[in-house]
Amino acid sequence: MADLEAELVNKVTWSIPTALALVGSHAGDEWNAMTTSWITQVAMEPVLVGIGVDKKAVTHRLINEGRCFSINLWSAEDTRTFVKFSKPAVKEGMTLNGRAIRAGVTGSPIFEEAVAWMDLQLWKEVDCGTHTFFIGEIVDAGLPDPDAVVASVRDTRMKYGGVRRGGH
Repeated sequence: MADLEAELVNKVTWSIPTALALVGSHAGDEWNAMTTSWITQVAMEPVLVGIGVDKKAVTHRLINEGRCFSINLWSAEDTRTFVKFSKPAVKEGMTLNGRAIRAGVTGSPIFEEAVAWMDLQLWKEVDCGTHTFFIGEIVDAGLPDPDAVVASVRDTRMKYGGVRRGGH
C-alpha cells in the first residue's frame, strides 16, 4: 500500500455499496448500539452474517463478553438516526438514545423501528488488525417493513473505511 495515495484508497473503499445499520450488543446489564456499514452474509448453511467492529469500540467488548449481537436495518428516510449512534448509547428503560428496543432471543437489543433485523449468536471472530470481523449465526429475524428502502452509506455524508484519519 505504500505506493498508493491514502486519499485514493479512501475514495475507492468509500465507493463500495454498503447498507447502514445499527448493531445492538449487550453483556449482563450493559446494552449498546453503534452505526455500522461493514456487513455481509458469508455462508448459507448455517446462515452466517459478519460485521467489522473497531477493537476500541464499546460494541467490540460487549460482543466478546455477551457472545451475540443484532443487526438492525433502517429506512433510507431516517438516516439521522445513525449520527446518534456514532458514540456509546444511553439506555433509559427500554430505549437506546431514545429509540425503542426490546430484547431479542439472544438478549441483544432489537430496534422497534428497524425495517428488518437479525439476531445473531456469535459463531467466530477473526482478527483483522484494527478491527475484528465478528461472524454470527442468525437465530431469529424479522422483516416488519418489506417495502422499505434500506439506508445505505450513499444516503448520508458519512464516510468510514480506507485508511485511518482523524477520529478513527
